[in-house]
Amino acid sequence: MSNDPKLEIQFSALDQHAPEAFDEEYETVGDYHRKAAQYFAQAAKHHLAAAAADDDGDEAALEMHAFKAYRNQLNGVQCAEIAVMESDEDIDALDGFDEEASEVVEAASA
Repeated sequence: MSNDPKLEIQFSALDQHAPEAFDEEYETVGDYHRKAAQYFAQAAKHHLAAAAADDDGDEAALEMHAFKAYRNQLNGVQCAEIAVMESDEDIDALDGFDEEASEVVEAASA
């Protein structure tokens, strides 16, 4: 890591996700957004660590952190895409409900 204290990155055990943590099912669109944010935060930490490793000339650490950053970024994008798809399904369901409700109102007023 770099000698610059602003670039020091500390990874705790809580920051590192076990593979089984990703097997859980999410209940809401918000859960997918939160998970995406967690992945993006991890990606940012690894990008900073990769930059620090590059500054220090540590090629092995640079490659490891770059790979982890990329993997976390891909997972974040996937969760964000799922959140949008789930949101679209909710909106589509509401659109259908609005059409049915307006038909009932029209039939009742006729």
